[in-house]
Formats: sequence, C-alpha cells, structure tokens
Amino acid sequence: MTYGDEATVRRILRESGDTWAVVGLSTNTRRAAYGVARVLQRAGKRVVPVHPKAETVLGEQGYATLADIPFPVDVVDVFVNSGLAGEVGGQAVVVGAKAVWFQLDVVDEAAWERTRAAGLDMVMDKCPAIELPLL
Repeated sequence: MTYGDEATVRRILRESGDTWAVVGLSTNTRRAAYGVARVLQRAGKRVVPVHPKAETVLGEQGYATLADIPFPVDVVDVFVNSGLAGEVGGQAVVVGAKAVWFQLDVVDEAAWERTRAAGLDMVMDKCPAIELPLL
C-alpha cells in the first residue's frame, strides 16, 4: 500500500512550513536521520533534533520531546521504530504540527488513520531526502 500520494508529498515538502522536528536525530553521523537532516537543511528547512539526550545537532538545539520545543513545529519527521512511531504521531497532533512523515520502514497503520483523522497530512514509509529531488 502507498501511504502518501504525490500531492501530499509535494504539499508537505513545499507548503507545510520549514520547521521540521526530526525525532530520533542525534549526533551519530552514521545514522540515516543525520543524513536526511542535512538534506533537509540544504533544502532550506530548519531541522530541530528530538532525542532523549537533547543534543545540539547540525547547529540546532535539541529537545528531549516534541512537547519541550518552545516554538511551533510544522512537520514531524519520525525516525523511531514502528512500535514507537504511533505515540510520536499522537504527540505531533498535540503540539499542533501540520504534517507527520514516517520514514522508510516505519509503518503504523493505526497511527496513519488517527493522524489523518486529526486533520494532519501524513506520509509513511517514504524518505524526504529521496522525494525532494523528484519535485
């Protein structure tokens, strides 16, 4: 199944806003989250790291949770495993994000339904670093 049509992908990447909270982003440069965050920054997005360690990554202050971020977040990009992703999707709704993006291999169909029912755009099992060049 496809979780996010081309129009939704385009809307999130071009129109949903430029502040992206990247859940699971740490200083570990070998992790996919780090590479994707760099691509997002190069595309003009502000990347806000969300990780229990609250580390500063790529020049941006990190926060332990989405709720700790003291400013609005437009998109929540999720790099945690599928078992934890649904909870993060719920947190994105609570903090007022416009969209949620579950990375490649992060799939939670119940979270997909709940997040969309709450009025947020959502893409699941895709990578923005792959989709950006296709715009």
